[in-house]
Amino acid sequence: MKKSVAIIGGGPAGLMAAEVLSKHNLQVDVYDAKPSLGRKFLMAGKSGLNITHSENFEQFVSRYGNQKEEVRKWLLNFTPDDLRNWVHELGFETFVGTSGRVFPKGMKASPLLRAWIRRLSEAGVNFHVKHKLVGLNGRTGLKSLTGLTCQFETTDGMKIAEADAIILALGGGSWRKLGSTGEWVEMLNQLGVKVEALKPANCGFEIQWSEHFREKYHGHPIKSVTLSFESFHQQGEFIITKEGVEGGLIYSASAMMRDEIEKNGKAVMYLDLAPDLTKEKLIEKLSKPRGSRSLSSYVEKTIGIKGVKMGLLYEVLSKDDFMNIEKLATFIKQLPIELIATRPIDEAISTAGGVSFESLDENLMLKNVSSVFCAGEMLDWEAPTGGYLLSACFASGVVAGNGVLKFLAIK
Repeated sequence: MKKSVAIIGGGPAGLMAAEVLSKHNLQVDVYDAKPSLGRKFLMAGKSGLNITHSENFEQFVSRYGNQKEEVRKWLLNFTPDDLRNWVHELGFETFVGTSGRVFPKGMKASPLLRAWIRRLSEAGVNFHVKHKLVGLNGRTGLKSLTGLTCQFETTDGMKIAEADAIILALGGGSWRKLGSTGEWVEMLNQLGVKVEALKPANCGFEIQWSEHFREKYHGHPIKSVTLSFESFHQQGEFIITKEGVEGGLIYSASAMMRDEIEKNGKAVMYLDLAPDLTKEKLIEKLSKPRGSRSLSSYVEKTIGIKGVKMGLLYEVLSKDDFMNIEKLATFIKQLPIELIATRPIDEAISTAGGVSFESLDENLMLKNVSSVFCAGEMLDWEAPTGGYLLSACFASGVVAGNGVLKFLAIK
């Protein structure tokens, strides 16, 4: 009889593990709690599917912070170039954007996902949607004679599945409506698996805006600014929200700022509102006579700062500060903005924390629950947006799939 593998979670990590296993004489079943597969993958591609990044490998690996050496091992098994070639094999060309990010031509996730699922189906992979995992490995009181048991809640009642190996690819704890609920944490804790607390990653932050600023500028983009926080310095843009800030530039520094808030109850980021002008040049321009113009009109005409950027200055500076040219120039180049909290985890693009690497062997198998493997965002790592999240999820699925082959002695 064929040996069987149950993959629980139909996102990139789970589907990539299925791809690895489908090339061998195995029964492969993929289970997902939602009515369709890859929902978060589709959401990631809503504004253009950023599949990976084109920067050199060492720079790429550096994006994974404290866990970069662990993630490096995955990426050596399935590099960003391998991922691009895989997309090409599915019939989609890729291109490199101006920022170095890699996209499939057409930019959409849905055609790629459909082609992928079709190929997996043709290879014999079985898909089971609306199957929510509620029990694992006999913890429901059930006993298995042939292997491990998984208990699923379905629209037709409870169902039991047995397998010779299980791959968990259950996602993190953000975007619950798309399937990443984090409910697996308690299940693994009961099995004695160490799980680091889930935290928001690539998240927004809360700021105590004045009522006037909040109502006038929520939804407005802040463009062409440099954000500095400790060793982080990067130019980009973000969005003002009623609660605070969010967007690409904020997400890039979110891990450091989140950890600072955890440690000290707040974090202060610094914005350079005029990155193309030095402080000395600002002072020179602002020293010209104002005449009868209002202060706002004068600053806009002289150095081009207006609208939401001017609003930010008014949030921090007093009237006396505005009248002091050197102080005004200093704040334009280094405007302190105090962050008081992260936004809720369910709003975050991804999560940090998860299954600890000390609970896993080199093949991503749980050390104390033999034949159960883990992959994807449910592991304890994080990365900024820019293709890094997807690349590591795909690569971890390859490692887990190959790990199952080794465990089952399949060649």
